[in-house]
Amino acid sequence: MPVKLTAPQASTLLPVRGVKLGYAEANIRKAQRKDLLVITLAEGSAVSGVFTQNQFCAAPVTLCKSHLAAKQGIRALMVNTGCANAGTGEQGMQAAQQSCAALADLLDLNAEQILPFSTGVILEPLPVDKLISGLPTAIANLNENNWLAAAEAIMTTDIVAKATSRRLLIDGQAVTITGMSKGSGMIHPNMATMLGYIATDAVVSQAALDAIIHHAVNKSFNCITVDGDTSTNDSLIMLASQQAGHAQISETSPHFLALRDAMTEVAIELAQAIVRDGEGATKFMTVQIDGGKDEAECRKVAYAIAHSPLIKTAFFASDPNLGRILAAIGYAGVDQLDVNQLKLYLGDVLVAEKGGRASAYREEQGAAIMQEAEILVRVDLARGAASCTIWTCDFSYDYVKINADYRS
Repeated sequence: MPVKLTAPQASTLLPVRGVKLGYAEANIRKAQRKDLLVITLAEGSAVSGVFTQNQFCAAPVTLCKSHLAAKQGIRALMVNTGCANAGTGEQGMQAAQQSCAALADLLDLNAEQILPFSTGVILEPLPVDKLISGLPTAIANLNENNWLAAAEAIMTTDIVAKATSRRLLIDGQAVTITGMSKGSGMIHPNMATMLGYIATDAVVSQAALDAIIHHAVNKSFNCITVDGDTSTNDSLIMLASQQAGHAQISETSPHFLALRDAMTEVAIELAQAIVRDGEGATKFMTVQIDGGKDEAECRKVAYAIAHSPLIKTAFFASDPNLGRILAAIGYAGVDQLDVNQLKLYLGDVLVAEKGGRASAYREEQGAAIMQEAEILVRVDLARGAASCTIWTCDFSYDYVKINADYRS
């Protein structure tokens, strides 16, 4: 079960003016489940996106980048689950284009005004006829209040839907931010198998929205890992419908930081929810690295710890075999690391210092902390002022079962 994570209530997910969501059961892979989502945007909306850096990226990712670059004004998004449309060659690109054309025709738009997204099994053809057949139903139930149903429609191996909202005042006007994400396995930057959509009705310049998404992704979705696998389809989209009624926010506006930080908070909550719902997860671990020369070396150490199957399985078993953490620090690739200076903490307990076990540490202390559902691992490298924080989860028997049975 997810670690201290439950699905949101529909009433807590605030509608965003100028953004409507509609869903359908298109039977793309499994019957009687929401598997197709359409999101429409008010004319003049600003849209920014960041995508997987996997070189084998899916056809819809390539098409999204192309349509954003065309600057025709994005007016709709289309998401299907059940098939990733990745590793599908020219046939996959034609299917993505055909889907965009079909939705554009139904909405009286140009195909370049549509962003397509797919998630699911790789190396299988997209059943484009089923997808297109489901579009009229999705359009028929477009509504600003469909955020929970939309979050359910983009799930694959997720156990619970992931969505959240914020509200703030800008120039006396109420501004709403609502976002949703999906992801459970194949989670690792850049970015983490995830899809994320964060919408606001704030009035924001394109340059400001671009700056916000890059700040937010580096503080959130690029700070999580479940299993170290970077998917072919990862995408994060931020939308600003420009409906809130305040003066436009630029990067130099006095309200820029408040909006940026609120949208980043939403991104962090959604990113952490992905880890809490990691495939088979029973523990949520925060890996905090302090005292680095720069953030890059802090991330090396953090990911060495967070990716280690030996460490992740030890946490699942609540086994304080913490020498595995020291080993990961040692092979992280930090040049001229002085292991006699660093300190390792589990929660508030000092475990290792001066190159070995701390004199006051007792294994029963570690065992007690590792019984908890949320655990902090902190390392002080004693090399400088840089730091970073990564979120991860343990490896359980269920992780193997879920991935062994993924296509059945």
